Amino acid sequence: MSSGPFPAEGHRPSGGAPASPAVRWAGTKAFLLDCGSLPEVTRWHAHLAAHPFPGQTDVLAAAATVLVSFVSARAARAAADAIDSVHPAASAEAQGKTVEIPVVYDGEDLAEVARLTGLSEQGVVDAHTGTAWTAAFGGFAPGFVYLVAPGDPLDVPRRDTPRTAVPAGSVALAGTFSAVYPRRSPGGWQLIGRTDAVLWDETRESPTLIRPGDTVQYRAVRELVSVADDDAAGAVIAPETAAPHALTVDHPGTQTLVQDLGRPGLGDLGVVASGAADRPSAAQANQLVGNPEDRAVLEVLLGGLSLTTRGHHVLALAGAPVTATITDASGEHTRSAPFCAPFALYDGERLTLDTPVAGLRCYVAVRGGVDVPEVLGSRSSDVMSGIGPRPLAAGENLPVGAAPRRAVGLPEAPATPVPDGDGAVSLRISLGPRDDWFTAGSLAVLTGRTWRVGSDSNRVGVRFEEPAGGQRLERARPEELASEGVAAGSLQVPHSGVPVLFLADHPVTGGYPVIAVVAPEDLPLAAQLAPGAAVCFVRDDDAAEPPVRETSPSDTPSGDTA
Repeated sequence: MSSGPFPAEGHRPSGGAPASPAVRWAGTKAFLLDCGSLPEVTRWHAHLAAHPFPGQTDVLAAAATVLVSFVSARAARAAADAIDSVHPAASAEAQGKTVEIPVVYDGEDLAEVARLTGLSEQGVVDAHTGTAWTAAFGGFAPGFVYLVAPGDPLDVPRRDTPRTAVPAGSVALAGTFSAVYPRRSPGGWQLIGRTDAVLWDETRESPTLIRPGDTVQYRAVRELVSVADDDAAGAVIAPETAAPHALTVDHPGTQTLVQDLGRPGLGDLGVVASGAADRPSAAQANQLVGNPEDRAVLEVLLGGLSLTTRGHHVLALAGAPVTATITDASGEHTRSAPFCAPFALYDGERLTLDTPVAGLRCYVAVRGGVDVPEVLGSRSSDVMSGIGPRPLAAGENLPVGAAPRRAVGLPEAPATPVPDGDGAVSLRISLGPRDDWFTAGSLAVLTGRTWRVGSDSNRVGVRFEEPAGGQRLERARPEELASEGVAAGSLQVPHSGVPVLFLADHPVTGGYPVIAVVAPEDLPLAAQLAPGAAVCFVRDDDAAEPPVRETSPSDTPSGDTA
């Protein structure tokens, strides 16, 4: 069944009262409220932020929609059924400060923007600097704010294929919006210039330079005093050489990150929840050593990690099946470390992980947890935003927290059945929230062909190889979609027609339509898909079924303003 839009069941507006927004399901644990205009978005967002539904974990404003996320499918269904009984009060627009942004207008897409608008390149610069821009809402990444201007002086489509890395400080356009990329990240906006303004700094009292309600004035300059530092974000783990109870990193492997359950509820700051990509495996590793499930663990990509202990420790391995070797302090004797079972690592011993025999990510838990400093309430590393600890480096010492007062666990079967590469992996999907933006043939292609995982996949998302034979997903609607919140598991489709499956570090908002959302229960499996793996998407109509609605879906969804 299509996701919507579905008006609230039994809704009967009377006396000129505003109608309840339509509900568009974004998987089973989140939905979009299709408000139709920015003032209505502001009204609904303010109400739901102050009066959350039971089980609500986040509420995110965008151009014409509000994304509401929940802890469970049951909580999401109950909230959707209650939308008609909610009557938000009108909210006054916030009056913010004025922020001046110096810009060197030498962007890679400046000539293309001039062609699209019919202006000269100088005309684009004059239009961009000649108006005051208002910060409408945040999203996409920490410090990234969508700016609007009276009369929409520059209205251009996004790129057909998003860049995998847009430099920090890039000044960009998409639809009727302007924005500055706070740090290096993927993106499909048109780049017209660059600035050295620091959009996000966790050491400031207010980390974000621009907040909704602020006024932004761009100013053209010939050169910048400094260049925005792509590597400035991310905390470095201090080498606590005197720590008596720690793990020393001898070799970090391909990429090893500190992860916990993430930092939900900060979407309006552009901060995604992040956390372990394969949460059941991270939780299992913690359980095996007797930790609460929220303790920080190590997420190891493709093995290669080598650690030496200070003091005696209990560890466990979970996730992608991996063989591991323990070498004693003398270097003369070795033994194998078990998988999915607790084991001891004594003072001076070294643990070395091989490459997993299947899957991508294995998890190392230590009794007491990896006790690095929290950032915004979590120890998770977010690779797209740079929030949290940086990837481990050789020579770092990882402090270990106090041991919990609970017993270690017994050996278990792996929590996530990691694919071995034989045959296609099936991922269940529910259509929406924007499946009605695609042709009926595209919906058949999505579930009717085998997709191959590309080599440029990461924690942000699974990218798929270009399909042979031209079997891409085609839109039924040519216009641009106004940026809106996206949930983990979303299958976002850029103009190339090849979907991207968002994982733990996905952008908070996106401007390409989402055709379907992978079931939350299948996301751990998706996080273990290696390049070249074959994937089939299967409609899970039972999981995707929204609350029963008496009204048929509208043929013309509201709120698509860009």
